[in-house]
Amino acid sequence: MSTLSLAVRDSSTMLRRNLLHARRYPSLTLNLLLTPVMMLLLFVYVFGDVMSAGMGGGDRAAYIAYVVPGILMMTVGGTVVGTAVSVSNDMTEGIIARFRTMAIHRPSILVGHVVGSVLQCVMSVVLVGAVAVAAGFRSTDATALEWLAAFGLTALVAFALTWIAVGMGLVSPNAEAASNNALPLVVLPLISSAFVPIDSMPGWFQPIAEYQPFTPAIETLRGLLLGTEIGNSGWIAIAWCVGLTALGYLWSKSVFNRDPA
Repeated sequence: MSTLSLAVRDSSTMLRRNLLHARRYPSLTLNLLLTPVMMLLLFVYVFGDVMSAGMGGGDRAAYIAYVVPGILMMTVGGTVVGTAVSVSNDMTEGIIARFRTMAIHRPSILVGHVVGSVLQCVMSVVLVGAVAVAAGFRSTDATALEWLAAFGLTALVAFALTWIAVGMGLVSPNAEAASNNALPLVVLPLISSAFVPIDSMPGWFQPIAEYQPFTPAIETLRGLLLGTEIGNSGWIAIAWCVGLTALGYLWSKSVFNRDPA
């Protein structure tokens, strides 16, 4: 077989393996989904009226429209934590050592994790989006092209963060450490523009919220879903995704190719 055919075959096999693991052990995915769903319900039904009043006197529906894009990006960040845990389990339970002895395309092991994680992220976003629609979110001003762009942005962010999560899983000594190492992927959306505009934050805190990958991604997704202007947020979000993908890929490749001790 050619190198390309071998790579595609083995990557497909590893993808099926990871999807089977996710289907057989859904508790991790469900636990990770619980956080964005609870945050959505909390900020809509408990804090919705207060938050909307503090943002200019709009009603709850206006705040739902504002907060949902941030919740969707939080869903992506939370879902890839499961990837870090899964990779760490593979590294510590001996299956990777077994794979190293087999005549397979070695990068396919990581590719299977990455593609599987992106698919899980997309499905998780769809599920959380369904909850958001049930809570009152509507996207009537977005065109079909903007919906397609929103879907592409979500997949691109998931792809970039997954490679970072893979690297975190590879360097973690156990699943608990992998979960802790990946915690910033859950925390960063909380200190972004997901829940309130950046200009309403204290001056010293605004740079923290602005100069991070989630804020431009959230602002871009918000503009696409609501049919509003996104300014230069789109290009900044893409630049973050490309940079994080390259960093995560090179980091993961370097760690994975090290000879086991």
